[in-house]
Amino acid sequence: MRKKGKIVVGVVVAIVIVLLLVGPLSIWRWVPVLRKPAVAYKVGAIFAVTGPAAWLGTPERNTAKMIEEEVNKAGGINGHPLEIIIEDTVGDPTRTVTAAKKLITKDEVLAIVGPSRSGTTMAVIPIVEEAKVPLVSCAAAEAIVVPVKRWVFKTPQKDSDAAMRIYETMREQGISKIAIITGTTGFGDQGRKQLKKLAPELEIEIVADETYGPNDTDMTAQLTKIKASEAQAVVNWSIVPGQVIVAKNMRQLGMKIPLFQSHGFGNIKYAQTAGEAGEGIIFPCGRLLAVDTLADDHPQKEVLAKYKKEYEAKHEEDVSTFGGHAWDGLQLVIAALREVGPDREKIRDYIENTKNFVGTGGIFNFSPEDHSGLTKDAFEMLTVKNGKFVVLK
Repeated sequence: MRKKGKIVVGVVVAIVIVLLLVGPLSIWRWVPVLRKPAVAYKVGAIFAVTGPAAWLGTPERNTAKMIEEEVNKAGGINGHPLEIIIEDTVGDPTRTVTAAKKLITKDEVLAIVGPSRSGTTMAVIPIVEEAKVPLVSCAAAEAIVVPVKRWVFKTPQKDSDAAMRIYETMREQGISKIAIITGTTGFGDQGRKQLKKLAPELEIEIVADETYGPNDTDMTAQLTKIKASEAQAVVNWSIVPGQVIVAKNMRQLGMKIPLFQSHGFGNIKYAQTAGEAGEGIIFPCGRLLAVDTLADDHPQKEVLAKYKKEYEAKHEEDVSTFGGHAWDGLQLVIAALREVGPDREKIRDYIENTKNFVGTGGIFNFSPEDHSGLTKDAFEMLTVKNGKFVVLK
C-alpha cells in the first residue's frame, strides 16, 4: 500500500512539473473545462411585434434575430456572444415604458434598439436619458432627435425631409393646392406639423386638413370634405391600417386626384392589401425597396442587396424598410461594441461620432448636433405599379 501511495504521489508531482514547464498558455489549451465562458453582450430591442403596428415590428424582430444568429455564428463580438433581448410593446406606450425599465434594470443591457413607433419612442426618452443608456430608435418623427437628446439616436429618415420630398415632387407635377389627412398617433401628429410648417416654403396651399384616430375603420366623412375642396392631391400621413383605408375610401368615392403617402408606407404588404386602390400611390422611401434599379457602383448597393437577399431567403417574405431600420440600429451598436467594448458611455460617444456608415436607410453622418445622420437625399420617390414598388419617373 505504501508503494502504491508513493507511485500516486510521484505521478501527481510529475504532472505538476510538466504543467509548470509547458507554461500557463498551454495549461489553458489542454484544460478547456477550466476556462470561464465569455460574458454575453446584451442588447435590448423594443418592437411592436404584435398589434396594429405589427407590420413595422415583425420585420424588425426578424431582422434582429437574423443578425444575432449571424454574429454568433461568426464568433461573436471580440469573442463575446451577442444576446439580443426582444420585448413586444404591442405598440402601446405603457407597455413600452415597462419593457424599457426591465431591459435597463433587470437585464442590464448595454444599449436599446427601437421602439418601432414615434409615440412609444417619445414615451421612453426620459427613461433612457435618466438611466444613461444609448437608444437607437426605429421611428421617424424628427421630434425624437430635435432638439438633440444626449442618449437618443434614430435610423429612419426624418419626417421633415419626407414632407420636403413630397412637396418638391408635387411642384414638379404642377400641384399647388392640397389636402392633408393624418392619423392622431405620434407619427401622424408630427407629420401633420411638418406638412403645415413646410407648405409655405414650397408655395403649397393646404385647402383641407382632416384627421382620424388609430382605431378608425372608415374615413369617408373626412374624404368627402376633401373631395368638395379645391385639392389637386391628398397627402395621408399615418401607419396601418389608416394608409390602406384612405386609399380604398378614395377609390370608393371616385376620387381621381393623386394620393401621396408618408415614408411609413414602406412595406409592400400595404400595397398588396390596398389592391387596385393602391395603384399609383406616391411616397418617399429609402433605396432598399428599389435596390434592383440602383447602379452597381452606388455606395449602398452592396449592403442593400445583401440584406434583402438574406432576409427574404430566411423569412420567405418581402423585405421592408422597417426591418432595415432595425438592421441599421443594431449594426451601429455592434460596430460600437467591437470598437469600445461593453461601456454605455463609450457606445454613445462612438455612435455620435460615426461618419460614412453605409446603412439601408442611407449613408449616416452623426454629430453632437445631429443624432439622425441623414439628409433628404436618403430618399427616393417611389410609386405603386402593378402591385409593386418602382422608382417614380
